[in-house]
Amino acid sequence: MPPVFAHGALRLYLLALLESGPKHGYELIKALSERFGGTYSPSAGTIYPRLGKLEEEGLVATESEGRRTNYRITDAGLAELNGRRDELAGVENDISASVRRLADDLRADIRSNMRGLRADLAATAEAARFAATSGDYRGSSSRSSPDAQRMLKEAEMLLQAFRDDLRVELRTRAGAHPITPVTVETVRTVLEQARISIRNSLKA
Repeated sequence: MPPVFAHGALRLYLLALLESGPKHGYELIKALSERFGGTYSPSAGTIYPRLGKLEEEGLVATESEGRRTNYRITDAGLAELNGRRDELAGVENDISASVRRLADDLRADIRSNMRGLRADLAATAEAARFAATSGDYRGSSSRSSPDAQRMLKEAEMLLQAFRDDLRVELRTRAGAHPITPVTVETVRTVLEQARISIRNSLKA
């Protein structure tokens, strides 16, 4: 995959992000992730060395705020940014092209992964139907029988536990990193395939 930023472009874009006011490292990472629509999120190992270099060159200064270190653009940094506005416009165009390219790659990955997930879900549903038949669960034809009620309650508890566990994990991960379009699409597709498999098993 081609690099997201050409040589020196990220350095210039960081100056542009700081033009609106001081930011700490995580805010810069989040701003970049949002600019790419969640398709790309730079690591701390990518951002902080460049901020350190900008500080060495006098283009950025640091300010302590509690346990955080904020970065602000200096007069020298603003002068460089103003002198390279045309180049910055090119960086913006490159970012837009990168977003489209990364989105296309994600869609291709999603299609490939979903084919595998559909096959796995179908195989799991078939195995479950076979296990249920082998266990002679169909022998309990009465809807009000104790076995039928127990199975219904167990199925409902499994659904509730799945929902609760996944919701907690999503919220926990979202607190550290933005939820990406590929995650949302994966959740949507997997749940839809699970719904189909469960409905098919109910008809069996």
